[in-house]
Amino acid sequence: MAEILQNELHPADIAQKLKELYQDKKIEQFYEEIEQISHDILGDVILELPEKLKDKMYERLSDDILVDILGELETDDATDILQDIEDQDKQKAQKLLGSLDQEDQDDIKWLKRYSEDEAGAFMQTELFEATLTDTIAQSIENLKKLKLQNDIENVHQIFITNNDRSLVAVVTLEELLIQDFSKTYQEIIDFDSDKYTPISVNADDDINDIVKIFEKYDLSVLAVTGYKERLLGRITNDDIYDIIQESATEQIYNLAGVNEEVESEEKFWAISRKRITWLSINLITAILVSVVIGFYDKTIEAYVALAVLMPIIASMGGNAGTQTLAVVVRQLALGEVDLEHSKIVILKEAYLALLNGFVFSFVAGSIAYFWYNQWLLGAVMALSMIINLFSAGFFGTVIPLILKKFEIDPAIGSTVILTTITDVVGFFSFLALASYFLI
Repeated sequence: MAEILQNELHPADIAQKLKELYQDKKIEQFYEEIEQISHDILGDVILELPEKLKDKMYERLSDDILVDILGELETDDATDILQDIEDQDKQKAQKLLGSLDQEDQDDIKWLKRYSEDEAGAFMQTELFEATLTDTIAQSIENLKKLKLQNDIENVHQIFITNNDRSLVAVVTLEELLIQDFSKTYQEIIDFDSDKYTPISVNADDDINDIVKIFEKYDLSVLAVTGYKERLLGRITNDDIYDIIQESATEQIYNLAGVNEEVESEEKFWAISRKRITWLSINLITAILVSVVIGFYDKTIEAYVALAVLMPIIASMGGNAGTQTLAVVVRQLALGEVDLEHSKIVILKEAYLALLNGFVFSFVAGSIAYFWYNQWLLGAVMALSMIINLFSAGFFGTVIPLILKKFEIDPAIGSTVILTTITDVVGFFSFLALASYFLI
């Protein structure tokens, strides 16, 4: 690793090497390599590690090293690490905070006021800004100083403020370079004010709405303002990427009925206990399905072919429902679907489900007919397939919309509810039709 570090790998690559060491049970080497990493980049490396390895780093590293790390990081990242440490040891976190420069302390205390779903919690206070009366030449000199002192990173644009520090314009570095350096920003903006109109968000805005703004306008950086549009900080796209990844991961886990935080535990019992909860719910719903089948036990005894064909009905309904559910949950998460226009989505998915139902009713009905040489059995199979696929598409759309209406994460519990409905409807329709037409 020492050789790798001398080659100045990106912090993400160093973090990957550390993860591999830990996974290979090379624990002592893992800690030895940590000590070789420069404090200038150690904070960035920590941020790239999974939560359980971050916690081990916080326990292992001395307070002096942690203070150095926090001092090197941008305010939003330093706040994240301090909050992680605070979850483990509040006294240690307070001690570390008190050891930082007063300016850093004030910034971190201010950022900690925002809840985890507000834009302010993700912004950094380090900014490249200028006033309307500044010249471009003055800004370039200012940027040189900031970079030499390592006070700012990822500079893409300059934020222009008035005397009250309210944001009035944003100028990209590319635009800056083609201007006359002797001009003031007031002169540049007066020439074409619309071109420099800023896109900004309020510090209290929901972070999920901020993600949509980044995606809509393909942004690298977004200004964060407060009272009377006063410039407070900026959100960079690296934080947005993390939020998108966390959101997608959370949805996948929720759809499967597991918890990401619990799954990262090393204790098998902790993981098993959480999974048991959802498996128990699934067992109850499976019993409900079995009760429905039990109503028609005499029908199955009299017509054994039904038992052979039943899994086809259940499998097709479950898969069709899961497809619809995945699409609708993702559209809700991305804001492509809202409750006001949900009727359009329901009708679309219902029509698709009905179309698929007719296609596969012909296939399944033909299989049943040629297998057992009974056209009536094929007709029952076909009718049941239409009913089940239609219900799968309909409820696969309606269930997440209903959960969303009651402000419940649509991914949580949707799969269990939908599977129960498709199984009950599928078996009931198949066995009820068979009992009526065949027995």
